[in-house]
Amino acid sequence: MTRAWPVRLGPHARRAPRVDAWRIGLAGLGGLLLLFLALPVVALLVRAIYGDDLLRSVTSPVVVDALTLSLATTSVSLVAIILLGTPLALLLARSSFRGKSLVETLIDLPIILPPSVAGLALLLAMGRRGVVGPLFEAAGIVIPFTNAAVILAQVFVAAPFYVRAARAGFSSVEPEIEDAARVDGAGPWALLRLVTIPLAAPAIGAGLVLAWARALGEFGATIMFAGNLAGTTQTLPLVVYSEFQVSLESSVAAAAVLLLAALGVLLAVRLTRWRTALDERMRA
Repeated sequence: MTRAWPVRLGPHARRAPRVDAWRIGLAGLGGLLLLFLALPVVALLVRAIYGDDLLRSVTSPVVVDALTLSLATTSVSLVAIILLGTPLALLLARSSFRGKSLVETLIDLPIILPPSVAGLALLLAMGRRGVVGPLFEAAGIVIPFTNAAVILAQVFVAAPFYVRAARAGFSSVEPEIEDAARVDGAGPWALLRLVTIPLAAPAIGAGLVLAWARALGEFGATIMFAGNLAGTTQTLPLVVYSEFQVSLESSVAAAAVLLLAALGVLLAVRLTRWRTALDERMRA
């Protein structure tokens, strides 16, 4: 009889797959949170799609006026954020100065500040009895409870998202590339316009999208500083709140528009990040 010898597996031999209990536990707990996050979104979309006369609700004068006002004010806010935020982001990315940490803290503060507190702070600063309100009033300028108040509230809460993203984009530009452009004779403006901004464009674009989305969805600061005046300061988020007490379908329609805008923003940001990663791999 031949004797059977035990077979020893090498270090690289495949082992039979086994089920890890801890992975199942993690998946179960994570799945519960994912379900909790997805269920309200799905419920809103289902109600919006299969609701009673959704088209009439979306095209109602209240929703249309609020959507028009939201698009107009966020467009102006975005222009202001670009004009004022880009130089600040470039300064933070390229300069070191005393008090820089304080400046960065002040920029980040509106992100974590409750929106109602932001609106109250704006009112105390620019209201008729605020810090600079009397100066505006002496010049015949009234800011609270006007379209200007809506824009200022949007800029206050949305600008930090753009500044943070643009600062990261400018910091990611390699100094060697800019030095080579200077050697070729590029001046400061040409260097910024033709080299720095194009290389930082993906991050800047992501910041713009996030800032626009934050401005579009602003509620607390707007209602505290600009009020909820139909046709004047009533943006789309305020319609969701107001119409909920009167017409659920109009509230759902306005909420669905905001939800679709948010989904579009997230997709745009993810595509921008993918493009950034692809560009980095190509440069490497």
